[in-house]
Amino acid sequence: MRLVALDADGGRLDEEETGADGLPALVARWEAEHSPRWVWSDAAAWSPRLLAAGVRVQRCHDLRLVHRILRHSALVHDAQALRAADVWDTPLDPPEPVRDAGATLFDLEATSPRSGAVPSDLEETLAEHARQRTALSRAEDPARLRLLVAAESAGALIAAELQAAGIPWDVTEHDRILTAALGPRPAPGTPPSRMVAAGAEVRAALDDPLVPLDSPPKLLRALHRAGIDVPSTSQWELQQHQHPAIEPLLRYKKMSRLLTANGWTWLDEWVHEGRYRPVYVPGGVVTGRWASSGGGALQIPRQLRPALRADPGWRLISADVSQLEPRVLAAMSGDTAMIAAGAGKDLYSGIVEAGIVQTRQEAKIGVLGALYGGTTGDSGRVVPRLRRNFPAAMALVDGAAATGERGGTVTTWLGRSSPALEESWSQAQRAANQVDAAAGQQEAARRSARERGRFTRNFVVQGTAAEWALSWMAALRLQLARFEEVPETVAAAASGPVFSRRAHLAFFLHDEVIVHAPAEQAEAAATAIREAADAAGRLLFPGSAIDFPLDLKISERSAQK
Repeated sequence: MRLVALDADGGRLDEEETGADGLPALVARWEAEHSPRWVWSDAAAWSPRLLAAGVRVQRCHDLRLVHRILRHSALVHDAQALRAADVWDTPLDPPEPVRDAGATLFDLEATSPRSGAVPSDLEETLAEHARQRTALSRAEDPARLRLLVAAESAGALIAAELQAAGIPWDVTEHDRILTAALGPRPAPGTPPSRMVAAGAEVRAALDDPLVPLDSPPKLLRALHRAGIDVPSTSQWELQQHQHPAIEPLLRYKKMSRLLTANGWTWLDEWVHEGRYRPVYVPGGVVTGRWASSGGGALQIPRQLRPALRADPGWRLISADVSQLEPRVLAAMSGDTAMIAAGAGKDLYSGIVEAGIVQTRQEAKIGVLGALYGGTTGDSGRVVPRLRRNFPAAMALVDGAAATGERGGTVTTWLGRSSPALEESWSQAQRAANQVDAAAGQQEAARRSARERGRFTRNFVVQGTAAEWALSWMAALRLQLARFEEVPETVAAAASGPVFSRRAHLAFFLHDEVIVHAPAEQAEAAATAIREAADAAGRLLFPGSAIDFPLDLKISERSAQK
């Protein structure tokens, strides 16, 4: 591989060559000497190999993730060149890195061709970086987009580091939880005893000893034969009926979900040497939220939280933000009344104290209805009150919904835009507005428009909340990197060469982080978490009175919530 240093105008300053085995050492040296911003095709491919060798980079620019943002952003007025370079729209295998130190660009070029979506030559990598720099410089609000690009790229590094460090996981505790819920671990291919017993209760109540409970169509027919008139076997539908089969069936379904998603097979596959190492996907949801492609990190059930256990001499510092999305909405809209309702306290309780509703539950239902387009039931009753008391906040989400219903695009606070509609949607809307359109066609179009409006209503808030969370983690990551390393005698060896002797991020879930830290650094880590949250608020909403209070705990074990 060749390391090439370029100035801001593309002139070559220096270059070095190395084999694949020498890459980590070379990266470490350039990192120490230049503290550059690495520009590479895909951090998910490059960062793990460096982390495994004990090398951590401070900053990067992830070309693939940034390409996806810029080619769709409404703030980029001329994205034609980016859209034409569609080879950057897909994950790269394997990718090639570049690095950029302010005025200087550093590139690692493969010495031989490779397979994959993106050409391996240096010129294409540099060309994509140039396209992105041009798009940013000509954007409507380049400062906002640059913040988003930096946050998204930091997220790419964090995702790789979370996987490398892993979540401290107590296999014995996990097995205890499974045994308590399902019965002792059965032989392969055999259901646990508690599931067998619950299934027997269901079959007896349905008077059908052979009904397969894991086959929704056959179970539904058995329910109908027993006089339980449900349209599906969903939990919500079943809860609406009184019948001896309902309670054991709900119990069976709950156990089945636990066994399937996080049972003993999951434990064998995903937890090794005291660590659970999920695969995070930054920007895996169109709003910018993360997803996971292995292990279900974003769907760990609360009952398994006690299995998250710090190593001896270490602590877990967990923090989640109170009402992140409503607070983001208040800040985006500048709604002073809504900001005041949550100042230094629970926002929902603040709404009650303001006399808008009677109970905290009503406040929560109303705010979620505003965010997700609830128009019926308790939500439909409370939302009009929120419109009267929080006009700026409600105008923002109502406006986003109206834009979506018209087929328009909405954009988050920093510049991520909602996906463009397919032409078929627009054609259906136009056809429904014709004089001779059938009533069914018109209703289908109205329903489709309302669904689009609910999506865009939430997109602007959820996407901006994701941007805040990325900014929070990015600031926290930098603070933790400044902590002193602890002696080798108290190292958490399973966390790997980079993180075994220092506090580090271990888990992330939308509005929650968990830091794994040496016991003597736990309080300092807690302070860092709070300071990073404050910094993220100031970064995104400078001058706003909005605050982001945290529910923060220091413990050896993540408590069940």
